[in-house]
Parts: sequence; structure tokens; C-alpha cells
Amino acid sequence: MSDISALLANIPAIKYGFGSKEALLPLSLQPYSESLSEKKQVHGLRIVDVVEPRQACGEADGFYTEQPGILLAVLTADCLPVIFSHRDGKAVAAVHAGWRGLRHGILEQMAARINRSGSTQDWVASIGPAAGPCCYEVSQELVDEFQHGLDLPPTLISPSFRHLDLPAIAHAKLMQAGFAAVDFAGSCTICSLDTKQADEPHGATRHKYTSFRRNSLRRAIDPSIPGIKGRNQQSGIIILPS
Repeated sequence: MSDISALLANIPAIKYGFGSKEALLPLSLQPYSESLSEKKQVHGLRIVDVVEPRQACGEADGFYTEQPGILLAVLTADCLPVIFSHRDGKAVAAVHAGWRGLRHGILEQMAARINRSGSTQDWVASIGPAAGPCCYEVSQELVDEFQHGLDLPPTLISPSFRHLDLPAIAHAKLMQAGFAAVDFAGSCTICSLDTKQADEPHGATRHKYTSFRRNSLRRAIDPSIPGIKGRNQQSGIIILPS
């Protein structure tokens, strides 16, 4: 799966991108990096209105703006980046949603913010690269918490034993919140390989995305492997300046 959102690509007033190991901040967004807000993502539910470049947002996991020229971006390394745009590009938003934020309502909080200025029916959303149901194994207690706490089909939440499908849960929640359309851009951050490196010698493999879980498993075997601090991919969106 490519990192292209057909929904966002059809909105000429914006530019967006989903990061990878090749470009942690997508090349298309790098010219706007000086406008990025200062923030600390904490797996919480706080949404901030960003009204000026380099705004100090404090602890926050969701960002909304109607101002052109301000790049909104979230850092992820297995969590979900979700990028939003009004269908005419006059307002945009971005959310960092790990399992905690997804379970406790970060997407609903963003929907509520959007509805204060309009309606989610006029917005689209794209779910970026994140841990997929193929690899995201968790405790049975966490699966039970999701299945008992969300009004969604149990097999959608957990399609196989002790695995969560975070992208599918997010998609279902966004549709319940009334968004006009939702698509997927990107694949599993834990197992997706960089196809550009398919011809590397000696059977070497390179993964496409930074993954906290994959890195942690490797470090458990070999403590000399460095952590991923400072190497999270960024996914973002900007209303283009006039």
C-alpha cells in the first residue's frame, strides 16, 4: 500500500504527507517545517487550536487550524497518525492516536472540535501507517477492554487471537462520527519492508517505517541496538499559503 490518500490528494488547497524511515518528515512538507508547533504528545485527549506558526501547544495529541501556512504534524512509531481536511481545504487537523487515545476518545474529541465550527459531514480523513492487525499482539485483557467498551463488532476490533486492528477501529469510529469519507494511507509499521531495498545483497532487509515495538524486540535481544528517540516519523498537513 502506498502512502497516498486519494481523498486528500484531491484537495488542491492543501499539502499533506506521511513520514517513513526514508524521510521522517515527508519531502513535500519540509519547506514548511519552520512553522511547526512545539508540543509534547502524551497519549491524551487534548485538542489545540493552532493560530500562529511555532505556537507552544504544551501537552496535546490533536491539532486544528484554519490558518494557511502553518504545518500541523504528529510524531508516530506504531501509533496512528490521522490527518483531516475540510473538503475545500479551508481547515485541517491532525491527531496522534495510540491505543490509549483511540480507546478513550481522541477521535471523538477532534470530531467535537470540528463540529463547533461546522460539521464532520464536510470533512474527510486519512489514516496513516501504524501497527497493523498482522503484528499488533496485546494482552487478552486489553482486547476485552476494547470489545466491552466500544460499540463495534468484536471481530473488527480483534480479527485474530490477542491482536488489535487499530486502523479498522479508527475507521469505524470516524464513520460513526459522521465524516464524509475515510481512507487508509500506508501499511503496518512493524513488518512493512522498503521495496526500494529489495535487491540488497546477502539477504539484507530494511523496514519502511520506524517501529517502537520492532525496535524494542530487537533491543531485548541485542542491547547495543540504539533506541528510536528522535527518529519517529512525522505525518502532517498544511493549508497552502495564498
